[in-house]
Amino acid sequence: MPDKRIDKPAVMLLEDGTLLRGKSLGKIGTTTGELSFNTGMTGYQEIFTDPSYFGQILVATASHIGNYGISEEDNESDGAKISGFVCKNYSVMQSRKSANQTLDDYLNEQGVVSIHSVDTRSIVTRIRNKGAMNCVISSEDLPLDKLKAILQAVPSMEGQELASKVTTKNPYEFGDYNAEIRIAVLDFGIKRNILRCLADRKAFLKVFPAKTSFEELMDFQPDAFFLSNGPGDPAPMDYGIEIVKKIQNSGLPVFGICLGHQLLALANNAKTTKMHYGHRGINHPVLNKLTGKCEVTSQNHGFAVDVESLKGCDNLEVTHINLNDNSIEGLRIKGKPIFSVQYHPEANPGPNDSRYLFDEFIQNIQEFKNQNTFL
Repeated sequence: MPDKRIDKPAVMLLEDGTLLRGKSLGKIGTTTGELSFNTGMTGYQEIFTDPSYFGQILVATASHIGNYGISEEDNESDGAKISGFVCKNYSVMQSRKSANQTLDDYLNEQGVVSIHSVDTRSIVTRIRNKGAMNCVISSEDLPLDKLKAILQAVPSMEGQELASKVTTKNPYEFGDYNAEIRIAVLDFGIKRNILRCLADRKAFLKVFPAKTSFEELMDFQPDAFFLSNGPGDPAPMDYGIEIVKKIQNSGLPVFGICLGHQLLALANNAKTTKMHYGHRGINHPVLNKLTGKCEVTSQNHGFAVDVESLKGCDNLEVTHINLNDNSIEGLRIKGKPIFSVQYHPEANPGPNDSRYLFDEFIQNIQEFKNQNTFL
């Protein structure tokens, strides 16, 4: 039987003054964060455990959440990274035999304060019209004045460096040690399925904390570098920008995803900007300008490379654009085996249209190794 906490009253106060009343889910308490919505119809556990969502309160646009429970195999990190969760209808019953936990129990165990039985369509409409905003969720019966005071103290996502809060504390290895390709992975908040996609292509990975020195990365004797996804604003990440400059000057192949893509742009004198409400979902159309083909992609980002700033970056070439708003979705450095994308080719769940990017990365590495074998 479900815990009685899911029937406890809960409230949600948005930065624009909107107050919604619903029922609690997960941990009883109070939480704050930037409100964002994801349009995916499935994959809630992968979203909860994606470190790129750190500091955000997630609104699910799917009308029913929890209907297939929780399974350990769906985790993208060591636990939930969202600050809070909002949904319309919570499904008490779960249909999947492999599920070993209800969503409510999972959110409670992970310490995620959540709310259900609210009008998520109205919330999404407000975000789309007014832009990303902070909010507070509480199931502690706090007075409105107290909630307003709590919300007022929440900082904007713009200017926050969060990658260092979710990165691994110690280096670790992933994949077959005897593989011919060795990739140094900088963890700014990496998803496990990225590691799987690389390891499945016969690569041995060593994952390093975000603030690892270039010298320590090179001690691994890598054949290439990977720059991971992650949360927060890339602009204040001076340490990340500097290490990316050193990495690209090494001459070795490089592949960046999401935050890694933004850091590559910043390292080459481009700028990033906060988006009106971000891209989060598993159905975003992207044009590959090199092939002329369209890809349906999975995305999760609230910042993007500024289009105007690229006019002064002669060494950067735009390879992919978003067909909804023409934002930058992919870059490569001219004359070097270095490229990046804003979206998530490892989508799990989601479309596999962009998995070829991992193949291209491995091909770049193999060609680079062959060219330098006798040097």
